[in-house]
This record gives sequence, structure tokens and C-alpha cells, in this order.
Amino acid sequence: MASKKYTGLFGLLCLLASGSFAQIGGSYDVQDSSVIPSKRLPQHSEFMANNYPFPAQPRSKWEIGVKGGLGTVIGDVRSRLGFGAGLHVRKALGYVFSLRGELNYLNTKGLNFQPSGNYSKNSAWDAYAPGTPVFYNYKTNIYDAALQGVFTLNNIRFHRAKTGFNIYAFAGIGGTIYDVKVDALNASGAPYNFGPVVAQYGPTQYQYKDRKDIRKAVKDILDGKYETEGEEDPSHAKLFGEPFRPNLNFGLGVAFKLNKTLSLAIEDKVTLPKTDLLDGNQWQENGPLQATAQTRDHDLYNFFSVGLNFAIGGSKSVEPLWWLNPLDYAYNEINKPRHMKLPKPVLDDADGDGVTDQFDTEPNTPAGAPVDSHGVSRDTDGDGVPDYKDKELITPTQCQPVDADGVGKCPPPACCDSLSNLMKNMVLKPNCNVGSLPSVTFKGKSVTLSNDSKALLASAAQQIRNNPDCKIAVVGYCSTNKSEQQLSWDRVNAVITYLVEKEGISSDRFIFKYGETGGECTTVDLRDGTGEEGPNTVPAPHPNLRRRG
Repeated sequence: MASKKYTGLFGLLCLLASGSFAQIGGSYDVQDSSVIPSKRLPQHSEFMANNYPFPAQPRSKWEIGVKGGLGTVIGDVRSRLGFGAGLHVRKALGYVFSLRGELNYLNTKGLNFQPSGNYSKNSAWDAYAPGTPVFYNYKTNIYDAALQGVFTLNNIRFHRAKTGFNIYAFAGIGGTIYDVKVDALNASGAPYNFGPVVAQYGPTQYQYKDRKDIRKAVKDILDGKYETEGEEDPSHAKLFGEPFRPNLNFGLGVAFKLNKTLSLAIEDKVTLPKTDLLDGNQWQENGPLQATAQTRDHDLYNFFSVGLNFAIGGSKSVEPLWWLNPLDYAYNEINKPRHMKLPKPVLDDADGDGVTDQFDTEPNTPAGAPVDSHGVSRDTDGDGVPDYKDKELITPTQCQPVDADGVGKCPPPACCDSLSNLMKNMVLKPNCNVGSLPSVTFKGKSVTLSNDSKALLASAAQQIRNNPDCKIAVVGYCSTNKSEQQLSWDRVNAVITYLVEKEGISSDRFIFKYGETGGECTTVDLRDGTGEEGPNTVPAPHPNLRRRG
């Protein structure tokens, strides 16, 4: 009945733990100095300064665990399942290795289904006449303490950050105190009479069948008082009045993480205490009622337990290291660098024009050729010849198309109507070598100069400054209606204002002409106006129709 109760409890705890396989939480921040103990702060400082590649090990929490379960002794007498309880304290020394100290208590019983007759050296059966058949039995209380090294087997993971369960193995040394009692006498202090049981089942059946019936018959005879001290070895030391033996212990376990503080552990531990008296009997008979064929070996005991573990420590301690993956920092840093020193990227620029290949739409620009933001050779005057080949950097629109060198052919000036006009021009026109000047184009109904237009005017301003004897006619076109007249005026005014205010050309060197015929409405031409007559300022014809952009 008791075994069914323990089995049900174990199944319930396993069901509770089944939801904990999911990955829980993330790692700690390796740059957080608050979780670094003072003795490791020098390493942390070196790491933060990129002088040492490994982060310092953080301060981690302790673990306290309580457990309960089933215990059994493996010895000369057939054991029955007993119960046990334990308490441990564990501290990580690294991500794989930790130290654990624990205290355990086990209570277990045993009863043979075969009778024995060779107990002359066992004082527990002194009340029986030599050779009288008895059934060995015992009840043992075991107290042990151990210091163990615990090895975590699965927290170093290469393909996920962490896991919700932890497999571990442990081994250690300790000490065992045991107290063995035997039920050898009945309530009146007399030996039991096992003769009817022996007579009923016969010597050939003990080993092969009817074990449950035999045990039941024996238990019906026993009163369960366990009043007699079990056999002891006088050479063994005693502690608290009971035999004490050093032990070796080892085992396996698995812990399931419920949250960052609590985990459920299932483990099995085997303890070898270097004694043959845990079951109160030092000699094992190899057959029923045989008095000569005997062996002597050491007993051991097993403790299968289920427990709850609690991580304890302040907010400046990370969770126990066996729950952390030491590769977590390295993988996160590779995926999204926060700390590592990255070299300055060097991007390829095959043609050396200052625009990297990945953005360069003209990857073979000749060396020294000026380019735009896309790596395409500049063509300031838009004549189809790039600037690095253009011998006439700014060719007026009326002088295009151009030849292979970017030089245009301007139309001849209007013929003179009379020789007098020709003579007048020859006499009055000063010597002016300003040459060809550009045309400025506006988009749509705009009166605002574009960046390209400003570049053209900057180049033209240099020509004008180099020829101080020249007058410059600024000519706008179209006059079909008032709106066009005002638009033509605004554009001429925008060109002259820019040359005066931005390029420092004197306003009296310009001739203001608007609403002319023979040209594009969107174009304002600059030309040599030396010898022409006209004002340098003209009132707006229709100011109520002026455009601002």
C-alpha cells in the first residue's frame, strides 16, 4: 500500500515538471559590473577595456534543496522499500562543476523468504538453539552526510541559448551512521517458532515459488517490535552511540526549472559505507538451511528521491551557473556586437572616384573625372559630353548640339540692316571678349533657381568678372498674356538678383529684358549686351500676379 502511495506521488511530481522543458529566461549582461565580485573586478576592467577577451565570472546564487523518496539496503537480507528524506546546499564553482553538501535520513526494512540456520556468530539470534530455522529480518535507520562534486552534463549548448532541464552526475565522500534492529523475540521475550512455516513449504520451494505466501506467513508470526540490537563489528568506530563508517557515494539526477528561483529534481544515489552490517547480518548463506556455504561482502544502500531546489541570493547575483550556457555571451556578441572592437569597414571603389562599388552606377569612370553621388561623370552644361572631355565646359543651349570635344557652334548674329548701323556698332561697342554665356532653364511655373542653374551662373559670373567692360543682357521670353509677362519678369529678376547678391556683380552692368519673342518661355538667356540700350531695373508689370516659388 505504501509503495502505491509513493508511486502516485512520484507520478504527480513528474506531471508537474513536464511543463518545464521550455527555455526559460535569458543570460545576464556581461558588462554589468554589479554582478562581478570584487576579487574579479580587475579582470572585468581589462575585459571592458578590450585588453582581455574573456568576461569575468559573475557572482552566482546558492541552492538549497529538500527531498524525499524511497530507500533500500542491498545486502544479505532481502530488502523492502523504505522511505527517506534529505537536505542539501550547493554552490557552483563554474558552469560545469559545483560542490554540494548534503544530509540524508533513510528508514528501511528487510525480510528473507528463506530460512537460515547458520547464525552462531550473530548475537541477535542468541536466544535460539543452534540450527533452529529462523527468518532473517531487520529495520535500519541510516544517517549520512556527504560532500560531493556535481558535474552538469547539458548546459553547454551550441544550437539554443538554454534549456529548461539540467542533467547532472555526482560523486563524493562522506560518513554513515546506522542503527540496526532485529525482530527476533515475541512480545513475551521468547524466540519465535518458525517450524510450521518451514514444514508447510518445504526446503525446495523457498527459492522458486510461494515467496509472497512465505513472507505473509512469517509476518503473521512476527510482532514487528524490532526489539533486538543487530550484529555489530567491535572494530568499527561509533558516533552518537551508533556504528559509524566512511562512505563513497555517486549517482545521477535531472532537474526541471520551474522559474528562476525554483526547480524540481529527481535523482538516484548509491552509497557504499564499507560495512556488511546494514541489514544486521554479516554472513550470507547460499542455500536454505546450509551451515557451511557462506560468503561475506559489503552492503550498500540506494536512495531514489524527488525534491525541490531553491536558488537564494541577492539581486546582484545571477542564477546558479549550471542553468547558464557559457556560450551565450559569445553567440550574442557575434550576432549583435555590443562590446567587441570592430575594424573600420573598407568598401571597394575600383575606379577610385570616391563612390563605393555597391552604389556606383558607372564603375569605370576615368581617374580624376568629377562625378555625382551615383558615380556618374558630371556634364555641367548637359551637352552630352562629360566634363572631363568637355573643352567648352558651359555651352549655351542655342549653341548645341556640340562636337566630340563639347564645343558648340553658335548661330551668327542678326545681319545689320544698313551700313550705318554696322558703323555705329563698330564705333560705339567697346572691346568685349566675354564669349558665350549660358542659358538658365526653369521648371514649370517656377521662378526659383535650381542647384544646376546656380552652378551655371557661378561659372558665368567668373566670365563676367574677367571682362569688366562688357554689359550683359538678361533676356526672358513670352508675353502672350499678363501672367506670362509677369512670369518672364520674375525669372529675369531672379537671375540678375542672384548674380548681384551672391556673385557680387554690379547691377549697372545688366540690361533687364523680359517678354521677348523668339525663345522658350522657360529659358532666360545671358548674352553680351555691350552696345545695347536698356535699363538695369524694370518695375514689375503685374505685381499682383507675381510668383514666389
